[in-house]
Amino acid sequence: MPKNAYYITTTLPYVNADPHIGFALEIVQADIIARWHRLKGEEVVFNTGTDEHGQKIQDAAAKAGLDPQAYCDQYAAKFHALKETLDLTYTHFIRTTDAHHVAAAQEFWKRCDAADDIYKKQYQVKYCVGCELEKTDSELVDGKCPIHPKLEIESRDEENYFFRWSKYQDALLKHYEANPGFVVPEHRLNEIRSFVSGGLQDFSISRLKEKMSWGVPVPGDEAHVMYVWFDALVNYISTIGWPNEKYAKFWPGTQVAGKDNLRQQSAMWQGMLLSAGVPMSERIFIHGFITADGQKMSKSLGNVVNPMDLVAMYGTDTVRYYLASLPAYEDGDYTAKQFEDIYTSKLVNGIGNLAARTATMVEKYCEAKVPAKTEDRFETAAFWEKYGHALENFHFDEAIRALEHYVTTVNQAIDVEAPFKKAKLGEDVAPFMYQLAEAQRQIGLALLPIIPTAAAKILAQIGVEISSSNPHDRENLQLPEAQAWGGLEPGSPVKKGDILFPRLEQKTA
Repeated sequence: MPKNAYYITTTLPYVNADPHIGFALEIVQADIIARWHRLKGEEVVFNTGTDEHGQKIQDAAAKAGLDPQAYCDQYAAKFHALKETLDLTYTHFIRTTDAHHVAAAQEFWKRCDAADDIYKKQYQVKYCVGCELEKTDSELVDGKCPIHPKLEIESRDEENYFFRWSKYQDALLKHYEANPGFVVPEHRLNEIRSFVSGGLQDFSISRLKEKMSWGVPVPGDEAHVMYVWFDALVNYISTIGWPNEKYAKFWPGTQVAGKDNLRQQSAMWQGMLLSAGVPMSERIFIHGFITADGQKMSKSLGNVVNPMDLVAMYGTDTVRYYLASLPAYEDGDYTAKQFEDIYTSKLVNGIGNLAARTATMVEKYCEAKVPAKTEDRFETAAFWEKYGHALENFHFDEAIRALEHYVTTVNQAIDVEAPFKKAKLGEDVAPFMYQLAEAQRQIGLALLPIIPTAAAKILAQIGVEISSSNPHDRENLQLPEAQAWGGLEPGSPVKKGDILFPRLEQKTA
């Protein structure tokens, strides 16, 4: 893939429930990475969408009294609405009911069949409809799926088509060994390596249409439809034009997925790619779950956190910042107190306070204009190294910590320098004012991928305008040139503007 092209995709959520904060975490993480790569001057394709086939979609549609397609249309619109709600910059939104995806899935099947990797057999299996996956006894807890404990495990006995997954065991293990950064974090790579080492079993890739009709038709056999995972995984390449060769401009790409998707993304899909003669994925980032007050979110407990509600109460940037602050490699726990503490301490008293102090002092002591350039005193290059390394490895919380440390360093410098006192004594504070204004530019740049609207306002305060006519043009200050110290031009206008992050009592007043 050319260096100036970058592709990232989320998983496709099933359309059997409203968007929840767990998927909001995933899509915001992917958006941060997409924006980061645009800042670096790369052409980015960012894919998301909806997974619309399978047993539980058919069942949910029947329960709602709707035709499956009408049911999917209804829910796809809800997920598409996240683009505005969470300020997302995805370029592609694919639905697995799209005609071009259906055609691509059928072509993919044909290529795996041509490789002699598809065959028919009678089989018996325990099956979790919630996961849309076969389950072994060792994966069940008291006879239930630990991820969907309220659903009954189904026993199935039928003739299906199978994929020769076992054929690719050695190839997968060799790939993991040769590419230690293939799955991030490392312990997830070790987890999938251990699973594959234990032996791969061929898996069913079709369902009898008379029992489950809502799926992509199997080429050449009208009695079967494709197993939902076999169909859905193909979206990662169908969305960028596969089997047309133009897809190769962006593939292989990066995939973002939850820990319950580890097997499907890093082993099942990779085996399928090998069979079809398509390059394997570039990297796979696996994130944890979000619990609520230490408990798994569930409707019965009444503790499901709706990202739409949080945005309505606190604003998009606050929700994005909070999600980026959660542990990137492990599970994170949501509590209302923690959410409000981060808002107050990191945004109101941290970033927002520094931006207000800086603009106020430059307005007062330098006639509202950026003064002459001076040298960096905040170890800015070291900050960018930590911040960039963190984002390159999907360590969002580490990037946030690096940024917060930089903000704290600048705020502490104000306390040490005490420019208010020095100005009263007639001392020249202009050199320090430049350092503050330039530090604000650095902070604004670093915030662009994370909280883009607030970042644009922070930069606008010091005369750096970010285009908002097109969401994909908002990152028009490309790194590394833009992050170099001294990029803020003397004479640039400075204006404090409105409060970036109102205090909670002001928001609720």
